[in-house]
Amino acid sequence: MTAFTLLHTTVSVLPIGFGLYAFARRGKIDPTTRSGKWYLGTMLAGSITGFGFLLTIGFTPGTVLTLFTLALLLAATFTLTGARRPAGYVQTAALTTSFLMLMVFATTETLKKFPLGEPFAQNAADPALIPVRLGLLAAYVVVLGSQLWAIRSERAPKARLERLIAESRHAA
Repeated sequence: MTAFTLLHTTVSVLPIGFGLYAFARRGKIDPTTRSGKWYLGTMLAGSITGFGFLLTIGFTPGTVLTLFTLALLLAATFTLTGARRPAGYVQTAALTTSFLMLMVFATTETLKKFPLGEPFAQNAADPALIPVRLGLLAAYVVVLGSQLWAIRSERAPKARLERLIAESRHAA
């Protein structure tokens, strides 16, 4: 393992911890919190260092997923909101999807190397990875669904109250 590979691996593992901490603490990755900022920073660093492998392994489907992940981080960053306007659907979906991409990369790379001597998967296209990816997808759907439901629930009572106030003012 080269020094660059070790650096990339170390930087790429950090957002897993920050993301899990954010999910456990707030139910989502909030880029206005310390853990959310660390998540964004380490995800960006891990994604960018991934491009260092282009010279040795070339342009792969992993490169396309990395570009997609960077687009998600960009979308989440551009939808940052202040104290008056809470985070919305786009930001939440983008950050949760970026975490899914991270977990796909992490599980694929880990299972291509472990257990030592006889790895679980031979390459990223190995059919043995299908159940792992389906499990990640199922967890993603449940987590994102609950996050979007929570956003909807937060906003629904306020909207109804505002509509009632507006109607009462209009009627008067």
